[in-house]
Amino acid sequence: MTVIQSKFDMSVAAKTAPAVDGPERGVPQFLEYLDEMVSLLEAAAPLYGANPHIRMSIELLRRHFQSKTTQPSLLIDVSGVPYATATRRLNELIASGLIERRAKSKTERSFTLHPSDSLLSKWSQMAKDHLEILSDSYAGSITSNNQSDRFYGSAYFSEKNAPPLNVLSKPLTLSGGLRLLTHSDPSFLVMNNLRRHFEVVVGCPIHHRSYSLDKLYDEAVLNAARDRSAHDLVSINLPWVGEFAEKGLLLALDDIIDIERLDPTDFHPASWKACHWNGKCYGIPVETTCEVLMYRSDLFYDKGFLPPKTTNELLSIAKAFHDPKKQMYGIAWNAARGTALGHTFMMAMADFGQPIIDLEPDELGFSTSELSERNYNAMIDSEGGLKAAEFLLELMKYSAPGVLTMSWYERTRAYAQGKVAMAYGFTQMSPYFEQDENSPAFGNTGYIPHPAGEGREPISPVGGFILGIPSNLNERRVRDVSLALETFTSARAQTLYVESGSRGVSRYSASEDPRVRTDSPVIEVIDELSRQGALQSWPRPPIPEVGSITQVCGIVMHEMLRGIITPREALVRAQEGAQQIIENWKVQ
Repeated sequence: MTVIQSKFDMSVAAKTAPAVDGPERGVPQFLEYLDEMVSLLEAAAPLYGANPHIRMSIELLRRHFQSKTTQPSLLIDVSGVPYATATRRLNELIASGLIERRAKSKTERSFTLHPSDSLLSKWSQMAKDHLEILSDSYAGSITSNNQSDRFYGSAYFSEKNAPPLNVLSKPLTLSGGLRLLTHSDPSFLVMNNLRRHFEVVVGCPIHHRSYSLDKLYDEAVLNAARDRSAHDLVSINLPWVGEFAEKGLLLALDDIIDIERLDPTDFHPASWKACHWNGKCYGIPVETTCEVLMYRSDLFYDKGFLPPKTTNELLSIAKAFHDPKKQMYGIAWNAARGTALGHTFMMAMADFGQPIIDLEPDELGFSTSELSERNYNAMIDSEGGLKAAEFLLELMKYSAPGVLTMSWYERTRAYAQGKVAMAYGFTQMSPYFEQDENSPAFGNTGYIPHPAGEGREPISPVGGFILGIPSNLNERRVRDVSLALETFTSARAQTLYVESGSRGVSRYSASEDPRVRTDSPVIEVIDELSRQGALQSWPRPPIPEVGSITQVCGIVMHEMLRGIITPREALVRAQEGAQQIIENWKVQ
């Protein structure tokens, strides 16, 4: 697997990314426990002879969770019965649908064995049922802190339950393997860590290229200009969907995949809606995140502060914590020139109730359903724009050193290192401190939507990525790639990502395990904001021009923050630049 990451990402990945060598322990723990129990029974008396069905099932499942393929001869060897008997018992498991055979070549003369969906589901449920039985029988000793009170086998259930992910019935026949282009953030690092397991699932090698946001965009656009796509699946930032769809850079999935089979209601509505353009679906959400205000709950408690609901309260609290002499600062945020600050400014406008274009109001804020008709104009030079600009200028007074060069990683690093009391940040970045026990923010972080301007309701701008298929992909690869796309975005796969450390949750079902919510409060925050309708895409509307407008805003507002131009001058220049971009697109 080829991985190209940003310098900061590489420096912290080894420290904060989950060290996963396959699916998280859960069913695998139950297998080890049961294997020991079976051995004890067999050794207790000759009449308790080997059960080849169980022996072979345990070994097959164990190897599946270790991301290993299994030959029939191996299961016969571990069965504990003579060769002829073992062969009959193995064939019975195959005939019953509990074990699947997958051909190793087109001749189908040799094959590997894999647990079927039925076998995985049965053993997963059996592990859960067995734990409940033991818990009831031993009156709670399963969770006792007293080692002498713990019953045999309880250690096998102290970790998270991993969802079973069954292999494809036929391996993908993709020459050179499956090629992914993704973003270099913690969610995709988790996918990288699970590569070996997914190679077993799809039956072919997986090659993964990962870039920072701007470089990812450049590579995706460059790839679209090639005669043949160099990537099978590309991750597209939600605000880019309109541009990539309008330019025909992605295949519409409606004629390739049965969309209803994906269970659209399981996805967060904001991200599912954002992957559509002009009524067509151009990708499947693989990471859903939102920008929130992260705050140090321990520091807030010590000072008796409540989380801020308004921008004025935010400024007041930032001022109270700001003490450069003690190397403590109020807040960290994206103020780096270009894309980073452009996003910040658009979100700040949204905090004051003003989108960057003249969208129609609806019950949740503003409608983005008619964007493909292209009847909109820039609204940067507005009352909301002025309030946002003045708010950012005031925020500068209480910001961490180097804020004018901070982007997504730098602001998270400042927060994780305990240099600031608050930080704006996307939720998928939380592993950088939630999984680092040495961080002052570890176990001491609260998450709230953006504090809003007076009289406005707080919202949380939705972010994240979809996986899409490049329109210039070789037609012979499309069918297999679409199967891979469904696999990587399935409920089981996304549950596996979450339980392996990802915080970019796209499906409600991926965060149902209460232990996952205990490990990361941000999981429940995302779900709750989504159910409340607070996750919104209109702060960064997915119009084709959004990337260029973001750049213009990020350049002009940077000059304003440096004191080169006034807020009024900045708004006029940003308005003119954005409107010109819109007009240029209209004549294309």
